[in-house]
Amino acid sequence: MQIRWAGPGDLEVIIELIRALAEYEREPEAVRLVPEVLAGHLFGERPYAEVLLAEDAEGVQGFALFFHTFSTWEGRPGIWLEDLFVRPGARGRGYGRALLARLAAIAGERGCARLEWAVLDWNAPAIGFYRALGAVPLDEWTTYRLTGEALARLGDEGRRGAT
Repeated sequence: MQIRWAGPGDLEVIIELIRALAEYEREPEAVRLVPEVLAGHLFGERPYAEVLLAEDAEGVQGFALFFHTFSTWEGRPGIWLEDLFVRPGARGRGYGRALLARLAAIAGERGCARLEWAVLDWNAPAIGFYRALGAVPLDEWTTYRLTGEALARLGDEGRRGAT
């Protein structure tokens, strides 16, 4: 097994893994990405996210897609793990742990104060895995999200008020 950085030639397998993750999370219809747009955001002039791949002789078995955050209280960056996924047939062989270990090493190398992610409440196997690593849930925090029309309306308001 090796953990390596994804490159533009890996776009197809990244999309395949994203779709497999959406299936696992019971939301296959939620994947609306446009391959060319994703490629630009991952490998373009200003990348918004990075991808690590777990690979063996049989091919890519999993991925971790992440980006930087910033903690004002710490005064330092953090890493947000957006997606971690290992193919069902490869689970239990250390790929997820290896991806997270490499990501923790990257966080240390980059001076990050934290590594954070979200997990679905029903995903007991993942929750058990994360707790075994020493991760703790932040029960007092609730994630909010603006999308679609609500995001557009607020954006319009912001553009009108911009100086």
